[in-house]
Amino acid sequence: MIDIPEEPRARSVSRYFRRAAGTLPHLTRTLGLIWRAAPNWSLAWIVLLLVQGFLPVATVYLTRPVVNGIVAAIRSGGGWRPILGPAALMAVVLLLTEVLRGAIQWVRTVQADLVHDHITSLIHRKSVDADLAFYESPDFYDHLHMARAEAGYRPMALLETLGGLLQNGVTLAAMLVVLAGLGVWLPMALLVSTLPALAVVLRHAVRQHEFRVRTTPVERRAWYYDWLLTTGESAPEVRLFALGDHFQTAYQSLRRQLRGERFDLARRQGTAQLLAGVSALAVTGAAFVWMVSQALRGLISLGDLALFYQAFQQGLSLARALLENVGQLYQNSLFLGNLFEFLALEPQVVSPQEPATPPVCLREGIRFHDVTFRYPGTRKIALHDFNLTIPAGRVLAIVGPNGAGKSTLVKLLCRFYDPECGSVTVDGADVRSFSVEELRRQITVLFQQPVHYNATVAENIRLGDLERASSDLDIRGAARKVGAEAFIRRLPDGYENLLGH
Repeated sequence: MIDIPEEPRARSVSRYFRRAAGTLPHLTRTLGLIWRAAPNWSLAWIVLLLVQGFLPVATVYLTRPVVNGIVAAIRSGGGWRPILGPAALMAVVLLLTEVLRGAIQWVRTVQADLVHDHITSLIHRKSVDADLAFYESPDFYDHLHMARAEAGYRPMALLETLGGLLQNGVTLAAMLVVLAGLGVWLPMALLVSTLPALAVVLRHAVRQHEFRVRTTPVERRAWYYDWLLTTGESAPEVRLFALGDHFQTAYQSLRRQLRGERFDLARRQGTAQLLAGVSALAVTGAAFVWMVSQALRGLISLGDLALFYQAFQQGLSLARALLENVGQLYQNSLFLGNLFEFLALEPQVVSPQEPATPPVCLREGIRFHDVTFRYPGTRKIALHDFNLTIPAGRVLAIVGPNGAGKSTLVKLLCRFYDPECGSVTVDGADVRSFSVEELRRQITVLFQQPVHYNATVAENIRLGDLERASSDLDIRGAARKVGAEAFIRRLPDGYENLLGH
């Protein structure tokens, strides 16, 4: 059973602010990533958000002439004419708001798909380039799991957060200007009332990220049990050994651990938000009492009071939304930090700057000279001062018990790893002097657990050598050489028959 590590000790509010500032490089890298993925759509998205950000202010500002016009019309007993102009403008603004909302949704959907595909492509490229040693490291799998799990929704969440931050920021700034016209201290009071909520947001973002990092090994283990219970590969053994109940119990136990941690996190977040909301409510009440007293003394009109109420209430709502955007942006930046750490991994097995050309046909042979090697992360030595010469043209069988190092020799020859000491040579040239891609192209390996590709027969053959198997004639020739042509012809769709599910 995997236990969830204990939560780190509580931090001071200042440390949360310092940590938030430390995520700014992630934010700038993320913005660059989004721009490279969809530059034109990002530009259109920004312009639409800026325009939409000013529309709520226009609606609030038009409230004053509408209300004052209604009051004047009631007092004078006149008609609707004084109200028609402001009312028509408000109708236009509201209509434009709805039009922009639909346009922004369309642009954001396209943009999110482009960003998602771009990030997924980066993850795929890094996964392929990573050394085989990385795949034997739990830390690598934790990073890969988080990167893959979050690539599906983090881009959209990030785009929505950035859009909300931009739009709410523009609207809030304009609302503060409107409030300043009614009283200089009103915008200051509104901003001060949001400080407790800001601390709560940052604190929760850090805790949420720490929870995700701490529980990733448990999440992966739970996912593994889910895979065992639902995949066809394990289905025969699960039934033969009656493992279903055992794996279900293990899965549910891990999920209970995760739920308990998550529920406790939500409870503390709710309590903190309640306290922050009470403090904001007290400031709102004080501001409202002051404005009502101004109206009773005849210092402001009824339209001014309506303007204040809408501006202050919307300002509070915008401030809360803005804080949520900041918290989500901070949280997304923390998680994207995991993505950038994964993308920063550099392979150690690389081609030299000026690689030699590996021989197409062996003349001398293959030699392992004083090779010492141990797998990364282990103390056990797989090979120690190992020597072996395989002359060209010879067929050699290497026999030994499990763990003797037979597969290790193939992995070193293919440069999946480099030896700690000694060398592996082909026709007298160290394999490290060749291009990794060119070396592997000259070697054919049938692994103990070959991958079953869910593709057509022709595609499976083509995957063996993408450069050579470029035509149907090449594919049929390869099948004929290995004696598979008769078997393929008996399939319902021949070379186009799908292998797998």
